[in-house]
Amino acid sequence: MRLLVLSMVLSLLCREAKLVLGDIGTATSYRPPYIPTGCFGNQQDQFPPGNLFVAVSEGLWDNGAACGRRYRLRCLSGHKKPCKGGATVDVKVVDLCRRSPCPSTIAMSTDAFAAISRSPSTKINDMKLAEPNTMIYC
Repeated sequence: MRLLVLSMVLSLLCREAKLVLGDIGTATSYRPPYIPTGCFGNQQDQFPPGNLFVAVSEGLWDNGAACGRRYRLRCLSGHKKPCKGGATVDVKVVDLCRRSPCPSTIAMSTDAFAAISRSPSTKINDMKLAEPNTMIYC
């Protein structure tokens, strides 16, 4: 009986932990040209497979320390319900957002944005942002 209660409690804690890890931010899509970038200049090999990369706002840029950092992003809500279910996408930081001020916390490549949003031109108002190795799946 104790084992059953313990496993139920752990299950609930794990489910709750999954919800609280990471930060909440906003996301928009940005189109090519993607080169040069603030991280790796004109190097073509800086882009991960599938072109799943982002440019970040000043708050995440950290004077360039964000370069190469990886995040797992999940769309939570936006105008006209753009989110694709519980879809997540793992992305790599390659640039500082080129618009000033940046229209969102993260500007995503069109391919990365399409992985979590049905609409390429909408803004995601609530997006979960976490480093991939910090997400807990139960």
